[in-house]
Amino acid sequence: MSAELSVIGGGLAGCEAAWQAAERGLRVRLHEMRPAVPTGAHQTDRLAELVCSGSLKSLQVESASGLLNAEMGRLGSLILACGHQAAIPGGQALAVDRDEFAAAVTAAIDAHPRIEVVRGEVTRVPREGLVVLASGPLTSPALAADLAELTGETHLAFYDAIAPTVELDSLDLDILFRASRYDKGGADYLNAPFSREEYEVFWRELVAAERFVPKHEDDTKYFEGCLPLEVIAERGQDAPRFGPLKPVGLTDPRTGRRPWAVVQLRQENRAGNLYSLVGCQTQLRRAEQRRVFDLIPGLAGAEYVRWGQVHRNTFVHSPRLLVPTMQLRARADLFLAGQLVGVEGYVESAAAGWLAGVNAARMAAGREPVVPPATTMIGALVRHVTDEWQKDFQPMNANFGLLPQISLRSKAERRAAYAARALTDLQAWTTVVA
Repeated sequence: MSAELSVIGGGLAGCEAAWQAAERGLRVRLHEMRPAVPTGAHQTDRLAELVCSGSLKSLQVESASGLLNAEMGRLGSLILACGHQAAIPGGQALAVDRDEFAAAVTAAIDAHPRIEVVRGEVTRVPREGLVVLASGPLTSPALAADLAELTGETHLAFYDAIAPTVELDSLDLDILFRASRYDKGGADYLNAPFSREEYEVFWRELVAAERFVPKHEDDTKYFEGCLPLEVIAERGQDAPRFGPLKPVGLTDPRTGRRPWAVVQLRQENRAGNLYSLVGCQTQLRRAEQRRVFDLIPGLAGAEYVRWGQVHRNTFVHSPRLLVPTMQLRARADLFLAGQLVGVEGYVESAAAGWLAGVNAARMAAGREPVVPPATTMIGALVRHVTDEWQKDFQPMNANFGLLPQISLRSKAERRAAYAARALTDLQAWTTVVA
């Protein structure tokens, strides 16, 4: 097949871009370096493998991530469709069986008559032709160096952390209890309740534990939205329990009271035998993870199928390099997408891929590239990461602060208004650009 578009990277952004372009008539060659070249975080050779969590975030349209999910669903996202296909109980979140999700995306891409998947490392950005570069935060060193040479930019980097995963049968279900916060979305989480005394012991051991020290630590930043738990704990004894270990909306049935702190465990697969420790992403060494996490009530002696880890993420300074269509300012036929451009989150990455794929197809057809309205979450997000005003650029999740503000006193009313406006404007926009 003679490709009209080359997509580099088989993650969520690359798969979404390839799918959208192919659906609009382009012949696409999708390059994925695994399994020939492994990464420090992936475990399989499947496309769109989730490495940090089994959640595509909220299903509630009145939340920022839920609004982005709703928009992507209305835009015909492959990633969202496969997410719903692989959905497992997750309260108000779109939790997925990670293996089923990756298998569904891989099957869809492999079966598309206009997409050819090529396995092997791409070490150089093609210098001509339509290209979507979506090589992700684990871009290979050779390709990253070539991109730096092509753009004249040095890369920014930060370290991302992954939470451990444990086997259900190894947990003490006499201590853990099933519930979602405020009983919203069903009893889809296991909750490990701390007393004050248990929590204080856990906190002391957490901050004192030996850690993996990344290379070049001095010139590297953590993404604030995915900090290792021990880094949060260093900010003060109460920082974790006012953050990822907050106990609000939960009652321990053994005491009839709210715990002092809680670790929530989220189902990781459809079989329901694997659970991840929500908010417990970590850079502790494995032996220390065992010792410290054994102090979590109900987890003493737990069997770990996946240890927490850190890995180096790479992203470019998109405000200097890109326009909101995801095109390189200096080269209109080269699109960047996914976490490489500084969007943080799975659905956010897919959203950037969606726009890059759509605009590559429009360019091939001689049509002008487009950007969704600024009142939509996808439109606001891509405008933010390409805003030249930013000097100290850092990755960004979907959030309501990106949207043109609506003045209402009630937070709930504001969020509902943002969602209603976004979906109305998106609907009107899609009828124009279809």
